[in-house]
Amino acid sequence: MKLSPQWIREFVDLTVDDRRLAEDLTNVGISVEGASGTGADTVFEMEIGTNRPDAMNHYGVAREAAAIYDLPLKQLSAVSSQPSAKTAHDAPFPITVEEPQLCPRFSARVIRGTRIRSSPEKIARRLQLLDQRPISNAVDATNYVLWEIGKPTHVFDMDLLEGGKIIVRKARDGETLKTLDGVERKLTSDDLVVCDAKKPVGLAGVMGGYDTMITEKTRNIVIESAWWDPGIVRKMSRRHGLHTDASHRFERGADFESTVLSCDLVAEMILSSGGGELVGDVVDVVSRRMDQAPVMLRVAEVRRILGESLDVGLIFRLLKSLGFSLIPEGQGDAQFRVHIPSWRLDVEREIDGIEEIARLHGYDKFENTLPAYSGAVVELPQAAMDATLRQRALALGYNEAVSLTFISHADAEKFSSSAAGFSAGAQVLELENPLSEEASVMRTSLAPGMLDMLAWNLNRDVPEARLFEISSVYELLGGERVEPKRACLGATASSVRSMLPMGGALDVSKGEHAAVAEAFRGFKGDVENLLAAFAGEVTYDRETAEYFHPGRSARARVNGAVVAQFGQIHPEVVGARKLRQDVYLAEFDLEALYRLGLRTARFTPLGKYPAVERDFSFIFSDDIPFVEMKKAAHELEIREMKEFRPIEIFRGGSIAAGKYSVLLRVRFQSAERTLREDEVAQWSGKIVAALAELGGVQRV
Repeated sequence: MKLSPQWIREFVDLTVDDRRLAEDLTNVGISVEGASGTGADTVFEMEIGTNRPDAMNHYGVAREAAAIYDLPLKQLSAVSSQPSAKTAHDAPFPITVEEPQLCPRFSARVIRGTRIRSSPEKIARRLQLLDQRPISNAVDATNYVLWEIGKPTHVFDMDLLEGGKIIVRKARDGETLKTLDGVERKLTSDDLVVCDAKKPVGLAGVMGGYDTMITEKTRNIVIESAWWDPGIVRKMSRRHGLHTDASHRFERGADFESTVLSCDLVAEMILSSGGGELVGDVVDVVSRRMDQAPVMLRVAEVRRILGESLDVGLIFRLLKSLGFSLIPEGQGDAQFRVHIPSWRLDVEREIDGIEEIARLHGYDKFENTLPAYSGAVVELPQAAMDATLRQRALALGYNEAVSLTFISHADAEKFSSSAAGFSAGAQVLELENPLSEEASVMRTSLAPGMLDMLAWNLNRDVPEARLFEISSVYELLGGERVEPKRACLGATASSVRSMLPMGGALDVSKGEHAAVAEAFRGFKGDVENLLAAFAGEVTYDRETAEYFHPGRSARARVNGAVVAQFGQIHPEVVGARKLRQDVYLAEFDLEALYRLGLRTARFTPLGKYPAVERDFSFIFSDDIPFVEMKKAAHELEIREMKEFRPIEIFRGGSIAAGKYSVLLRVRFQSAERTLREDEVAQWSGKIVAALAELGGVQRV
């Protein structure tokens, strides 16, 4: 927003230069982001908070400057606002307000016999400095008053108002209005409009109508200044895609008491540049007052909050300079009844008044002190584990996300903790006042939110999404509300495949089965990476929840307790949630995982003696997993066996259906001596025999 410091100086006699003025305004919250031009053409680029529409104009900023420097503020008045003697007793212009709740005040003035011409040079130049295009003396007068005191007004060609009256009402469904931008807009009963006797002539608080606009032929003018409900203006502005200087201010709350003054100021400018006569007195239809309730201000509370014994006289002067009036209440100077000026709709509570005192007194004048604290900073017991989990997830390429804590009943049942195997007997925690059926219970799992976030990314052409979340779920357990901590990983199938190492496939079979098997193993590797940070030996089984794919999911256990389940989401769930591709999900029970504690890192020096590797190729039935092979090998208790891992899996070709070929690699190494060939052969024979007992057939 651009404002002219030269224009501001018309209302207060400032002795500081523009640079100092900009700094001091910024210090009290009326931020000057930059300045351009020189001399009378200097323009401030302002950043005014949305709660301060009173400062979105030159007079409002001048009021702040007068308070900063303790200078008098010149009062606004319209010297030519009285009608001529021959028109003083003319009948007032008829105005009917059918929606007093949405338009509690509507003021208007009538000018006859004026001339529409170019604005005076001073007016046009000032508008141009603010990037406003001069149009005509009548229209420019409304824009000038808007930027001078912050009150939007509008001018109608009175001869184009059918029936010679103005009516404020709700639009009728199907009515149309051609606005000043030349666009014909279809209205609904949710729109508030200014009408003549037959048709809408303006969208209330947003934009006037094209058919009654001021032209060179205009001789008689109706000046309108009203106060519109901010909510209705905001809704109309969004619905019609119109954001104007007027709607920007009405949406935030204009000054209720400035309607008559703004009419008079516009009238004075039109009369001085185009001539004509005022007809009758101002028409001021007030349906209800907008007086703000006074606020009680306790001096003791001011000193408690600000931490400084401010003088009562200083408090009185600071607030009075901003337009507040203070009336002493009770004994002595203990408290004041503060009456709020009509332009400060943002001040509603005692703390708001204290904030005004603080910013105007100067935050830099308060002593730099910290509140007294006798304790010490204590790290939460789970902080290190949270940080480790988060760092590992980020390192794996996952982005942290936050989902909603509310889900539907259907999701609560499908994705319950009991289904995941984390907490048996847990019940749903329902909301007393749900926003909708889709958000009627507290979440029982992070899975629904993760699936929604993945769908959101896929619907916006982000196919390789990888997200994680660490948060709580909410349950009733034994009649008590509990909030167990969970973690969730989510990844799209394409993102999992993109992270697989080139040429490092374990399953070398041909066809789709091998591709999905590798994708599952890639995602399982991420899960194993996170679990590796915690103590305990991890084992896996296939007892996962129904919303996982039965052949591409697994459950992780440590010391018999379920700590995670993961895998590809079932195709039926993918279809029901309209996900554009397969997704992988992992759920972690952090309550169980954190009880294990972090794994202690131990250093093992590299072996001095060479290692010996042996490969074994076996054919196994599909129901024999690798974990059983590994268990059989370790039960042999061969101290020199340092590694036992799969190298390659193959299905098809000469391998019968229901079976697979696996290439296993064993590494032997001693820390004390070089191994002999006969020892390695003996150990290899034991391993072959153990695998054969599982039903494996060695390939030669």
